[in-house]
Amino acid sequence: MDEPIVKMTDISLQYGHQTILENINLNIKKGEFLGLVGPNGSGKSTLIRTLLGLVSPDEGNVQLFNKPLNKFKQWEKIGFVSQKANNINTGFPATVYEVVSMGVYAKVGMLRFLNRQHKRKIDETLESVGMFEYKNRNIGELSGGQQQRVFIARALVSEPDILILDEPTVGVDASSVQKFYQLLTKLNHEKQITLLLVTHDVGVMTSYVSNVACLNKTLHFHGSSKDFQESDLSSMYGHDVQVITHEHEHGGSH
Repeated sequence: MDEPIVKMTDISLQYGHQTILENINLNIKKGEFLGLVGPNGSGKSTLIRTLLGLVSPDEGNVQLFNKPLNKFKQWEKIGFVSQKANNINTGFPATVYEVVSMGVYAKVGMLRFLNRQHKRKIDETLESVGMFEYKNRNIGELSGGQQQRVFIARALVSEPDILILDEPTVGVDASSVQKFYQLLTKLNHEKQITLLLVTHDVGVMTSYVSNVACLNKTLHFHGSSKDFQESDLSSMYGHDVQVITHEHEHGGSH
């Protein structure tokens, strides 16, 4: 955990005369589980798009794995899961296995045949997210929480070093949300995968992540989840905010 694998330095960005991001300095270290939280319109999605090279900042620079963004080529090191669960076409003719295999093709090329090792990796990844028994089920037949597990498997099968999740529980029923976050914690602890979770759910920050970054155009907080619980969020949200923690299955409130 020496050099950060993501390093954003003095990032500022405007659309027209509107400031979207202002003087952002954000590092993510290997093995970290970072939660990025902020109110609607705070710039969270723009920050992720900047990190991924989809948006160019007006000022500042981004480094990924010690390389400037414009020289970074190893995109297989970065997995990305977006808000998929609530807009999947239920008639989409693909099985769970086929959806996850897309992650392999993204790494080896669409013209390659999947060999025995690739197929074993798909099975192992589905097992790791608890979806192996559904491998032959149509993706559209699954619940929102199950679909998001499949999308995580698709991102994981190429063995990324960091997994970025943008509001992954949108459209997921409340009963599945806690299990979903417990899965992320397991991946972080057991697989040592670095996680960046973008969410509006402030309570998640204190219950599951190791570090928190609070964004509202600029960074109002960047530190441990413990320190976050003791911070004053009213300056960021413009009104009093109460952090409501979630309960882990194996214990009480955290």
